[in-house]
Amino acid sequence: MIYLDNNATTRIAPEVIEAMRPYMEDGYGNPSSAHSLGRAAKFAVEVARESVAELIGAASKEEIVFTATGSEADNWAILGSIDTQEKPHLITSSIEHGAVSKVFRSLEEQGCRVTWLDVDENGALDIDGLKNALSDQTKLVSLMLANNETGILFPVAEISEIIKEHSNALFHVDGVNAVGKVPIDLKSTKVDLFSLAGHKFYGPKGVGALYIRSGVELPPVVVGGGQERGRRSGTEAVHQIVGLGAAARLVRDMSSIERIRGLRDRLESQVLNGIPNTYLNGTAESNMRLPNTSSISFAGVNGEMLMARLDDLEVCVSTGSACHSQDKAASGVLQAMDIPYERAMGAIRFSFGRYNTDAEVDFVLKHLPGMVADLRLLAGVQT
Repeated sequence: MIYLDNNATTRIAPEVIEAMRPYMEDGYGNPSSAHSLGRAAKFAVEVARESVAELIGAASKEEIVFTATGSEADNWAILGSIDTQEKPHLITSSIEHGAVSKVFRSLEEQGCRVTWLDVDENGALDIDGLKNALSDQTKLVSLMLANNETGILFPVAEISEIIKEHSNALFHVDGVNAVGKVPIDLKSTKVDLFSLAGHKFYGPKGVGALYIRSGVELPPVVVGGGQERGRRSGTEAVHQIVGLGAAARLVRDMSSIERIRGLRDRLESQVLNGIPNTYLNGTAESNMRLPNTSSISFAGVNGEMLMARLDDLEVCVSTGSACHSQDKAASGVLQAMDIPYERAMGAIRFSFGRYNTDAEVDFVLKHLPGMVADLRLLAGVQT
């Protein structure tokens, strides 16, 4: 199996599994219990909280609240920041993940005024549009750090300065697809809220976190026993949280990133230079996108058919976001970038991780040109 879909999810690292194992066996205490087994579980949760705080550059571990998923963290950040009865002005972008965009669509239906910022053909955000949209009425800006389909990075540190200079709005960043791939230091920015998910950086599924800057108050979305300092009730999933912490410690060492970038760059350059009528979706500027992600369109090819051919050879890729893999329409991200329909429907996302190898890239490069040629022949497309 060759797995090139690491933006959808990652393999759990062996080190993470080993860190979790004791808390699925003998260390099963409830962190809220006062006895020794409970205290040990509580200590493990706090160690993990510290590890997550260090990974994203939070000023304090108390700014980290554990959630079940990145989507929960996104939803909570947005809905907890506003009073829908006031019909506030909100700002987001046209290429957000559904965990953000669908919330904003719902709020728009409830009467909130939403500004949807455009991106250009490279996926770069309209910064001037943001400046012009901000006002005293703006209550929240929510933007992603890294796009999950193209890898395009938004300059959130710069954006946070602009938001605070021109408004009193809170700034939420969906960092789910960026954590573990690029350095993050939130204490050097004016970001108020930041979401992440463990399964995107070699941790387990079913655990995420929301960074809430000290001084920012969000009402709880889950009430009950008062866990997480009253911010999110429910008995903590200790083994999941421990796994998140172990994954955070693992990816703080970013020495593997350049090797991953090299794999991505080699595949990308040989595909673009060796297969006719192929196009990179997004900028080629390396410092403006994730080091592991490449979205390539194969003109005259149906992306789903190409993905299926690769799957037959046990090569896992994606035509876009895994959360929308059942949709038959062209990617909303590529539509927002004004990518022509034919190219958008022929897009494949390759996303690399720490367990990919040169031999896997060689295998894909060996078989991909023939697959593309065969599919174009079937479609009656001349190359």
